[in-house]
Amino acid sequence: MVQQVTPETTIEVIYPESDGQPMADNTEQFAWIVKIKENLEILFASPADVFIAGDLFWYPVQGNPNIKQAPDTMVVFGRPKGKRSSYLQWNEDNIPPQVVFEILSPGNTLKEMAKKLQFYQRYGVEEYYIYDPDKNDLNGLLSSGDSFEVIEEMNGWVSPRLGIRFQLTADTLEIVSPTGQKFLSPLEIDQLREQERQRAERERQAKEAALQELEAASQEKEAALQELEKERDRYQELLAKLKQKGIDTDNL
Repeated sequence: MVQQVTPETTIEVIYPESDGQPMADNTEQFAWIVKIKENLEILFASPADVFIAGDLFWYPVQGNPNIKQAPDTMVVFGRPKGKRSSYLQWNEDNIPPQVVFEILSPGNTLKEMAKKLQFYQRYGVEEYYIYDPDKNDLNGLLSSGDSFEVIEEMNGWVSPRLGIRFQLTADTLEIVSPTGQKFLSPLEIDQLREQERQRAERERQAKEAALQELEAASQEKEAALQELEKERDRYQELLAKLKQKGIDTDNL
């Protein structure tokens, strides 16, 4: 009797792209997530190997879909830009996100934040920033070996990876790019763009008016030269007539 060998069945592992939970618990949290993510996109628009995402599942371990986090914003140096349904680290040269941001809301629990800290610490995050907009409280942690070290003074701190500076005012957090440009909300960016458009339009109109004035002055000069030429011709005609009548014009 010949024994048949049954081939092993490969079970496809599903890595969910969503957990059905909202991206943010309130408008303030959502606004901060968008501001940080979009301004980082602007800051790193030129390099092709900086991937930035917001609220995207990061799976660090192949074969285990239960090990995951979705940072409010994450930055990965060394990976190309592009669309992703989730960040499957083994498909990304095994490069973990180096920088993550979490924006707190009243719904965040200590247990939840502790689990996130352990996750980011274990799976290779270098910089971890946590901002509570309700309390205007910013905390940062830096990777040191197998653990995180708390950044003692965040006011004025410059991210080693991103080059951005954190500035806490009495009311809010300001984030400043290496060029000195503050991170702005989409509305503020649109308003700035409109101001720039209006400024450019005023400059265009001023240049156009100056050109029109220059053209008018040129036309006036041309008209004056033509009139002067006519006067010269009339004078020459007069001299010729006087000579014909025998009048000495040499002393005129």
